[in-house]
Amino acid sequence: MAIKIEMLRCFSVVAQVGNLSEAAQRLGRTQSAISMTLKQLEEHLGQRLFEGERKNSLTGLGQQVFELAQIQLRQFDDTIKTIETSAQAPRGLIRIASIPSVAGLVFPSAIETMTRRHPQLMIELRDTDTQQVIDALFQGQADLGVVSGEHVLNGIRNLPLFDDEFGLICAPDHPLALQRDTPDLADVMAAGFVMNALCNQIETRDFRAAFGECNVTVHNTLSLISMVHTRNWVTILPRSVAHLTPHDLRFRQIRGLHDRRQVHLLLRERSQFKELASELADLVKHFDWEKKV
Repeated sequence: MAIKIEMLRCFSVVAQVGNLSEAAQRLGRTQSAISMTLKQLEEHLGQRLFEGERKNSLTGLGQQVFELAQIQLRQFDDTIKTIETSAQAPRGLIRIASIPSVAGLVFPSAIETMTRRHPQLMIELRDTDTQQVIDALFQGQADLGVVSGEHVLNGIRNLPLFDDEFGLICAPDHPLALQRDTPDLADVMAAGFVMNALCNQIETRDFRAAFGECNVTVHNTLSLISMVHTRNWVTILPRSVAHLTPHDLRFRQIRGLHDRRQVHLLLRERSQFKELASELADLVKHFDWEKKV
């Protein structure tokens, strides 16, 4: 017997809720059907997935199967959604995945232009981090992506867009915002520095060494900015990100920091509507970045 996707879905829901009754309600099936599916899966694997009969505690194997099943279910559901969306878009579909800073800069105007030129064109835009943008392109879930850093990828065109400097982000009334001298690394680290994913692109040795000693890392940009706005924390971000912050935060250069964040456009070469994706890529490529960054 082969493991089917619905077996993984059934197991995952039971593992999440911890009992057969609620799982049956969520899946629209009877408890006996759920129980039989779990039994078939365990018999196929030759090992138990739950400790005891209450289904509220996973075995070691059960935890591993649950984590892997979650990945496969997300990919399967995304694939089905993509297939259905493509079928509903006979006049064209462009799926965009972009880092948040660029999504907010260029795509409002670029999408407006594309929908005006092609009234029946469907466009999907999601903002996420660089690695998830790349994953979406490789998995066929995006036709066009914008990422931080340069990435040479098979089957994907790489077009440089712009680069911008890294600097200090702090509240407008923070001491580092008010001091006359340009702050240095020691000033930043002493002011409650918060690490973020974009800091990994900084290559300057002293900064990388200091980042390794940082105790607080925040991955979500909104949470990061909210922390900085309290005046108890500061961080380092590219200038273009600072322009999009929802609060009146201050951007300052840091003495000794000369790294610049590279931003690139990635275009999937085997997209269903390649010409439309290329047209949008041209709009992004020719956007007036110097005035916005």
